Amino acid sequence: MTPTKTSSPPRAGRREWLGLGMLALPALLTSMDLTVLHLAAPAISADLWPSAAQLLWIVDIYGFMIAGFLITMGTLGDRIGRRRLLLIGAAAFGVASVIAAFSTSAEMLIAARALLGIAGATLAPSTVALIRNMFHDPAQRSTAISIWFMSFMTGSAIGPLIGGALLEVAWWGATFLIGVPVMALLLVFGPRVLPEYRDPRPGRLDLPGALTALTGVLCTLYGLKHVAEHGFALLPVLVGAAGLLFGVLFVVRQRRAAAPLIDLNLFRLRTASVSVLALTVAAVAVGGVGYLSSLYLQMVAGQSPIMAGVWMVPPLLTGILTTLVTPVIGRRVRPGVKIATGLSVGGIGLLVVTQVHGATDPGWVIGGLVLLFGGIMPVLALGVDVVVSAAPPERTGAASAITETAQELGIALGIALLGSLSTAVYRHQVSGLLPEYVPAEAAEAAQSTLGGAGGVADQLPAGFLETAGLAFTDGLRLTAAVGAVLLLATAAVAGVVLRHTTISEHR
Repeated sequence: MTPTKTSSPPRAGRREWLGLGMLALPALLTSMDLTVLHLAAPAISADLWPSAAQLLWIVDIYGFMIAGFLITMGTLGDRIGRRRLLLIGAAAFGVASVIAAFSTSAEMLIAARALLGIAGATLAPSTVALIRNMFHDPAQRSTAISIWFMSFMTGSAIGPLIGGALLEVAWWGATFLIGVPVMALLLVFGPRVLPEYRDPRPGRLDLPGALTALTGVLCTLYGLKHVAEHGFALLPVLVGAAGLLFGVLFVVRQRRAAAPLIDLNLFRLRTASVSVLALTVAAVAVGGVGYLSSLYLQMVAGQSPIMAGVWMVPPLLTGILTTLVTPVIGRRVRPGVKIATGLSVGGIGLLVVTQVHGATDPGWVIGGLVLLFGGIMPVLALGVDVVVSAAPPERTGAASAITETAQELGIALGIALLGSLSTAVYRHQVSGLLPEYVPAEAAEAAQSTLGGAGGVADQLPAGFLETAGLAFTDGLRLTAAVGAVLLLATAAVAGVVLRHTTISEHR
């Protein structure tokens, strides 16, 4: 009896690999924009005088808008064409970058960052979905996704360095102008090397569902931010509760919709669902503690912007190295073991961060971040491959949007939730410490954020900045402890639920 021959999937050629290089550019830039502004936060505080809530919005409204629109844009790309959406987003990103660079008020910068987030939401799902369509061979696809993820992580790594270097010689707005030439390059060469793909049978775009998701995210975070800055009050609590209600309504709508934005059937796969959980929790820890650590290095440890960027390089390079090494040494290791191990190492790293006690202890922070990034980044890369591989080809845009949403929303939630927690600790400890002769405006700025205190240092009594630095450090320690609990708890869930799962279940 003659054995049946099975045809192998076509292998990618030179054009596909050149196209991957083009797709790496928006991945590099969107991740860079998440970290490059961390070092610019003190300069923005001194120039635009934002409140504590405004500063948090400036930093993370970009991530929130990406998270809020990713699923919609992933589905839209499946309908109008993924390459077309990618190029539209690239042009919009360049324009919004110029607006952000020349903002003259906190409100203008928040609006510009929101536009950047909407534009960025068109880029991420299009890139991963095009990779799924360009690389049909499973081994090549895994390699391509790893390269794409490395680009994403490289952007995070070089963001602090580039931002720090620019802040040494230029104003904070220069950090936004980096995106203009990168997007111009994508617009010129993208149409030549990238294929077009769209779902041949798209359903109607669920605009009410998209608005419900965005409203839920923004309302919830509005409530959290204002409670952190001003304490419990009726309006922010009601708005936050309304956000949670909108989240529930979104899930209910997706279950009933004929053409949902999220294919909830993907979550019936244990590997995919737990991978999304791990992606979200890991991103919360990395986003929140990474942001606060950048502020600590500058405003407490007294590092210049470029030196703070140099301090942040070892953790990020460690994460890149472990992401490259993990697939090679762990091909026969089950996903549950990989995920649980990575999350546990990250949790231990955050426990190390809790040992920092003042301006002379940056080594504890960097050592903890080395473990955090070294453990978490392989988990993020594995999660993307797992979820995208589980989806049918016509739904890869939506599937990749789920992984991107988990990461972007996780990073934004980490900055918002852990940043708000740190702000609450800071305000509680410094409240009432200023004498009456300090002008009211200066007192409010000093009690809102450590950056605000630095901006009015000449109006404050001697020793206040040291006390404020210790209060900020206490906030960092508490947020690191909370992050450690989240990571270790998720590691336990992954270890138990995925203990018998093999990689073949989602290939």
